[in-house]
Amino acid sequence: MSAPLFSQNIIALVWDFDKTLIPGYMQEPMFRHYDVDANQFWSEVNQLPAEYQRRGVDLTVSEILYLNHILDYTRRGIFSGLDNQRLKAFGAELEFYPGLPEFFVRLKHEVAEHKQFVDHDISMEHYIVSTGLRQMILGSAIAEHVDGVWGCELLEDECDGEFLVSQLGYVLDNTTKTRALFEINKGVNKYPHEIDVNAQMADGDRRVPFRNMIYVADGPSDVPVFSVLNRNGGRTYAVYRRGSQAQFKQVNQLLRDGRVQAFGEADYTSGSQTSMWLSHAVSEVAQRIVDERQRVMREKISKPPRHLNE
Repeated sequence: MSAPLFSQNIIALVWDFDKTLIPGYMQEPMFRHYDVDANQFWSEVNQLPAEYQRRGVDLTVSEILYLNHILDYTRRGIFSGLDNQRLKAFGAELEFYPGLPEFFVRLKHEVAEHKQFVDHDISMEHYIVSTGLRQMILGSAIAEHVDGVWGCELLEDECDGEFLVSQLGYVLDNTTKTRALFEINKGVNKYPHEIDVNAQMADGDRRVPFRNMIYVADGPSDVPVFSVLNRNGGRTYAVYRRGSQAQFKQVNQLLRDGRVQAFGEADYTSGSQTSMWLSHAVSEVAQRIVDERQRVMREKISKPPRHLNE
């Protein structure tokens, strides 16, 4: 019998971005810079499916139409000079919910400073999986504290002597976010040349079992990811902005429908409900790993011979 491919002693905390780590949408700094009315931009995006239908195109992915609209604004000169470097610079302007990014560091330290967890080589990783712009996330204050980012990428082409975003390079919608989950699960992100996300792999060989994952997000658009983890023993948690009746109602409905296991305010400061729930969840997963490893050791290691007293 061959040894398992991975030790499965890693805990993955997977995060949505917009309205989960930041109060609004990440595009706000870009709109401010170009003096674009955000409400008008999103209103135009929401009208695109009907417009395309009038042109005879019935199938569109609504979650990523905003990317095409950004490219359209760039072509028209509204977003003049927009390239990936500028997107990163906009990301640096993003303001996070209270307690971030310190909470990311604190969670890792809680695991790294627990002797029993250290004895069993347990560690944790943070990942962001977003339908937003990856370059903006990479330019933000949270980037240095995460182990990987999935998001939409825009490609640049030369235009009048400068390189501007002009094509879609990689896109995620609400459903394909689950692909990122499977890549973390199988270890594709760590071994991209050796492991394919569609490769057949036994559960015992996967790098991060789903039951070692915790997913934090804000709304119904995350239901596909919530469902994958709920079916496979993972943890799911929803957040809402303090004082927002609409967001509270939304996450409360997710709980009532069994989509998430708990919810709380998007406050990650020490002592808040959300920070305590997530910290406790990480500790529970780590303790379960310890218990399982100790049980295997007891089963596989025989007791030493003893002297008999007759």
